[in-house]
Amino acid sequence: MAKHDYYEAMGVARGATPDEIKKAYRKLAVKYHPDKNPGDKAAEDRFKEISEAYEVLSDPQKRAAYDQYGHAAFDSRARGGFGRGAGGGFHDPFEIFREVFGGGGGGGIFDDLFGGGRPDPTAPQRGDDLRYDLQISFEEAANGCEKEIRINKAERCDDCNGSGAAEGSRWSTCPTCKGRGQVVTARGIFSLAQTCPNCRGAGRVVDKPCRHCHGVGRRDQASTIKLRIPAGVDTGSRLRSAGNGEAGARGGPPGDLYVVLRVAPHDIFERDGDDLLCEVPIPFTLAALGGEVEVPTLAGPATIKVPAGTQPNTMFRLKGKGIRNVQGYGHGDLHVRVNIEVPTRMNQAQRAKLAEFAELCNGKESPIIQGFLEKAKSLFKA
Repeated sequence: MAKHDYYEAMGVARGATPDEIKKAYRKLAVKYHPDKNPGDKAAEDRFKEISEAYEVLSDPQKRAAYDQYGHAAFDSRARGGFGRGAGGGFHDPFEIFREVFGGGGGGGIFDDLFGGGRPDPTAPQRGDDLRYDLQISFEEAANGCEKEIRINKAERCDDCNGSGAAEGSRWSTCPTCKGRGQVVTARGIFSLAQTCPNCRGAGRVVDKPCRHCHGVGRRDQASTIKLRIPAGVDTGSRLRSAGNGEAGARGGPPGDLYVVLRVAPHDIFERDGDDLLCEVPIPFTLAALGGEVEVPTLAGPATIKVPAGTQPNTMFRLKGKGIRNVQGYGHGDLHVRVNIEVPTRMNQAQRAKLAEFAELCNGKESPIIQGFLEKAKSLFKA
C-alpha cells in the first residue's frame, strides 16, 4: 500500500515547527488510539501511520532525509537510508505514544499539562460521587419539601482518621509495585496497567494496619442525609448534596451525592413545564344555561364562570395557578378543559321535559349541526 505524505498525515505544513508537529500528534494520537476505538481496524492503521510520521518529523536528521528523498530515505536499499536494514527501523507506535504522553516520566506531554511528573500515589484522593434515585409525590414537587434518605456508603474511619494505619505503625514502599501504585503486564504490543493489589494504588504499605478498617482508611456504614427539595422540580431534576459522597482515600475529601428525582403522576393534574392541565366534567344543563363551577387547584378550590352555550373541550385559564418555577420566575397557569356530561339515566318526568324542549327547537339552536347537514346534502346532489 502506498504511503501517505508524512506532513499530510499529520495535517501540518512542511515548514511546521517542532511544537506544531508535537501538538498535531497529541491531538491525532488521542483521537485514533485503539483503546478509544476498539475493533476499528481503520483507526488502528491511522494510529500507526501518524506515529510513524511523528517519529520521522520529530527527529531533525530523519526529517531532513525525508525532506530530501521522501519515503525512499527509509528504504534499506537506498544509499545511506534509515531503513530497517540499516538498523534504523521504526519503533512500536504504542511505545512512541507512551514516550510522548509521559508514560515513562521525564518530559512527556502529560508532564507539560499537569505540571511535571506522574501523580503521587500516596497523596490524598477525593472520594467517589454517588447517585441516589428518589421518588416524591406531585404535591411535594410542586410545593417543595424536606426529605431524609438513608444510604450505605464508605465513611472515613474514625479510629485512624482515614490514614489506614494503627497508632505507632510505620509506612514503607510497596514491594510489589515499587511505589508506583500500579503493576504493568505486557501482552504483545499492548501493555495493561492495573491498580496494585497489594497496596491498592497507594504505593506504600503499613506494618500495622488499622484493625477497624483493615488499612483501607474507610468503612462502610449507614448514613442519614437531610435534603431540601425546592418547589418546582420535575422528573429528572438532579440535586447535589456536597460532601455526602464516599469518603476520600488516604484522608482525601469526600465526593458529592447526586439525588435524581422522579415525580409520581397525579390523579387530576397533568404537567406541561410550569403549567397544569385538568379536565372538569360539568352537566349539559350548566353548559347550555351558563353558571359557575368549582375546580381544583394546588392551593385549594377555585371558581370559574361558564358562559351559556359552552361547547365540549372549551378551555379556561386560571392565571398563576400552576407550578412555581424552580428558578423563582413566578408561577405557571392552570388550564381547565370542560367535559360536558350527558345523563345516561333519566326518569319519566325528565324525559318528558327534554322531549318538549326538542319539539320547541327549530334548528337555530344548533348551528354546528345545521352547518354539517348542509355540507352533507351537497354530497347527494346529482
